[in-house]
Amino acid sequence: MLVSTSPNQSSAPLLDGIFPASCPSRTVLDHVSSKWGVLILVALARGPQRWSELRRRAQGISEKMLAQTLKTLEGDGFIHRDAQPVIPPRVDYSLTSRGSELVALLVPLLEWINVHAEEIVNDQS
Repeated sequence: MLVSTSPNQSSAPLLDGIFPASCPSRTVLDHVSSKWGVLILVALARGPQRWSELRRRAQGISEKMLAQTLKTLEGDGFIHRDAQPVIPPRVDYSLTSRGSELVALLVPLLEWINVHAEEIVNDQS
């Protein structure tokens, strides 16, 4: 299933929330909307970073989950992994143009969450 926001195509599947199980958008949505996926993408909005910087910024992420998330986001074409042949090894991660485009859409969502999070959490009490 092709998911598009083109003005000439219907956005009914998006508005109705209907995504067939085989729709590739489900896979991408899972990768992008995971807690760690979002945090890593937004962390990279500040520019290229090394493994240790990303781990520090995404407090609470395990080494295994960081490695898995980076590999997934790289496979989806959202981030670039630059391994430099030096001793000790140096690997930098950065956003691709696709990643930058995605982060531009995620930032307003995260800003909204930041403004309303305390109220939402307090209302649950």
